[in-house]
Amino acid sequence: MKKLIALALVAFLGLSSAMAQQVDLRRKINVSGTAETEVTPDIIYIGISLKEYLNGKKKVDITELEKQLFAAVQKAGIAKENLTISNLSSWNYATEKKKNPDFLASKQYRLKVSDLNKFNAILESIDSKGIANTNIESYDYSKIETIKKELKIKALLAAKEKAAYMVEALGDKLGGVIEIQDGGDNVIQPVYRNYAMKAEMADAAGAPEIDFKKIKLNFTVNAIFEIK
Repeated sequence: MKKLIALALVAFLGLSSAMAQQVDLRRKINVSGTAETEVTPDIIYIGISLKEYLNGKKKVDITELEKQLFAAVQKAGIAKENLTISNLSSWNYATEKKKNPDFLASKQYRLKVSDLNKFNAILESIDSKGIANTNIESYDYSKIETIKKELKIKALLAAKEKAAYMVEALGDKLGGVIEIQDGGDNVIQPVYRNYAMKAEMADAAGAPEIDFKKIKLNFTVNAIFEIK
């Protein structure tokens, strides 16, 4: 029994000694650094809705409006692959037209552009009465991952600079980095003013103006440095 107690005591003392050796007694400073920038979106997806309308007793067919849209996209120098059909107003379009001669078909398209000025030029080339509405669906920046990397490096260097002048103000020297923590991504997407050009207002409205805003990127890096 005494031997068991002695062995247990030795094991306990050994464990306590190992735990004591793991305690980090280094002097440290914990700081954070930030970096930010703004970029202009160069990938913009826009929804365009075309709809047939009556010009007197004559119906302006959806195929005519489509031709105008395709020609305007081509004239703007945008690849045809960037224009896709996203939705039809009726899955039984042909049947519906037979049942109801006054049926007005509509189609929704998704257009990818890099410059909103080109989009306005496209709208100006389409019969405005055939444009039901348009809206910006989403947007992005093609080199955003590269920008993220550059900003996080700048944030880390800013943290080191801050730690250095704080430590040196007390007469000490900054040692190596002990720990780095990524503060996460903070990407503030722009909020565009959604707009719609109704057919009955198209003649007076013309091509809508779009509020153009930038994507703001802000990153924080937390770091712990040793004080020598």
